[in-house]
Amino acid sequence: MVQQGEVPSRNQTRRHGADVAATAKLEDGRLVLSGRLLIDTVATLKQDVHGAQAIDIAQVIQMDTAGAWYIVDAQRRMTDGKDDVRILGADNMQQQLIEVVRRNMPPRDTGPARRVSLADRVEGLGRKTAASARIAVELISFLGQVIAALGSMVIHPRRLRLTSLVHHMQEVGWNAIPIVALMSFLIGVVLAFQGSVQLRQFGAEVFVVDLIAISMLRELGILLTAIIVAGRSGSAYTAAIGSMKMREEVDAMRTIGLDPIDILVLPRVLALILMLPVLGLISDLAGLIGGAIMSWIELGVSPAVFQARLVSNTDVWHFLVGMIKAPFFAMIIGIIGCYEGLKVGGDAESLGRLTSTSVVLSIFMVIVADAIFSVVFALIGI
Repeated sequence: MVQQGEVPSRNQTRRHGADVAATAKLEDGRLVLSGRLLIDTVATLKQDVHGAQAIDIAQVIQMDTAGAWYIVDAQRRMTDGKDDVRILGADNMQQQLIEVVRRNMPPRDTGPARRVSLADRVEGLGRKTAASARIAVELISFLGQVIAALGSMVIHPRRLRLTSLVHHMQEVGWNAIPIVALMSFLIGVVLAFQGSVQLRQFGAEVFVVDLIAISMLRELGILLTAIIVAGRSGSAYTAAIGSMKMREEVDAMRTIGLDPIDILVLPRVLALILMLPVLGLISDLAGLIGGAIMSWIELGVSPAVFQARLVSNTDVWHFLVGMIKAPFFAMIIGIIGCYEGLKVGGDAESLGRLTSTSVVLSIFMVIVADAIFSVVFALIGI
């Protein structure tokens, strides 16, 4: 009986049951193998194959994967890693087993790593730049598809999946309120405490109200909220769509004539666009409340004085600047999260890698967009 995992040769039927040990010898420039080339016999075979130019296995009556590995390894050692040594006398099943083992052999040792030169570094930088430019082009193209789908939905409102939109609004907005409010409250406390320490040196403690108001309303409130949403909801978008992509649900949608942009992307992007300004408003209020409480404790600025100073010295444009940024930040987070999700392949490794990429890229692009807004508003005097 042939053992499992072994490939019988053409002579096995005739010599079945014979206890023939494996042998290896050099004859006329050939490595001649004979007997049972199995896992328990290959360890006794000849290891020095120097001078051999071919491998003859015509006399091998039985061979398993260990024997095939020995043949492939010997073939590599004969020619210093080049697979141009012929294997003689192999039948079809033996040849197939040898090819399977060869394809699954570990990479060959290439020796010490070559020293990286300046040209290599420049080449690597160029490749990374080209890859970044390609991703930017793909993102712009994806943004165009989403905008086109959004325009089509405005013309045909019945295409809007209201149930999905409300669900994502709850996930993105309502469920994120606790973490956003707590984060902003603590940021307001920190601003008031640190500001009071510095301003007390100049007898200008009252200006801590202006510091908190401008910082929270104009920059920190919406920026930190967008960063939290990018890490919380952007990653969730990538993971959810990526899981559907792994299970081929996205391909199934296309097969039955459904557009994944309409079904998966638009509800998520619209939910972010609608809810991020609301979260930004809650963040501003929580930050001001935290700053007011710390100002009262640290500086003795009562809530009434804080409110009066806030109303009289804070321009409404500081609040509007933050609200203007919110939809753009939401679009960035939604587009990147969905785009990375649709790039997921069929393995879990790509899902984890692209989810991480989604968070990092979203936060980076949000900060870049905030810097651009700051420069533009400064140039137009707002």
